[in-house]
Amino acid sequence: MKQQGLSYLEVMIATLLIAVSLVPAMDALHSGLRGSQQASSAMLRVTALQQRMETLLAADFQQLGALADTAADPAQAQPEPWSDPAGSQPRILVYLSRYDGDNADADDNPFTGTENDLLWIRVADEQGLAALETIRHD
Repeated sequence: MKQQGLSYLEVMIATLLIAVSLVPAMDALHSGLRGSQQASSAMLRVTALQQRMETLLAADFQQLGALADTAADPAQAQPEPWSDPAGSQPRILVYLSRYDGDNADADDNPFTGTENDLLWIRVADEQGLAALETIRHD
């Protein structure tokens, strides 16, 4: 006698195999979506940093120089409106300092023996995940 169709056992085994193979596939899909969200967040952060840097590069050099002169430490963020207020997401911090481009004092510290026509500008997110730096010449 010839068998026609599938037995109950064959259907159960096929269902089990499909169910077992769906778990890794769903996990991979979840990881891909999570990675996409993180990439989107990083892109927004970098765009915000670029916009702030453009604002600083367009600002008056003398005004920025005066702010840099008041900063006691290059690692100290500038106050508002240059840096974002606490609680902003993403919070962008701005750092300004005069810069020692020629190292005339020979101490290899770019923040001592500084020149009046050079400014070091850094914009960074508060978490330290991304930053941009440049030297601006008057």
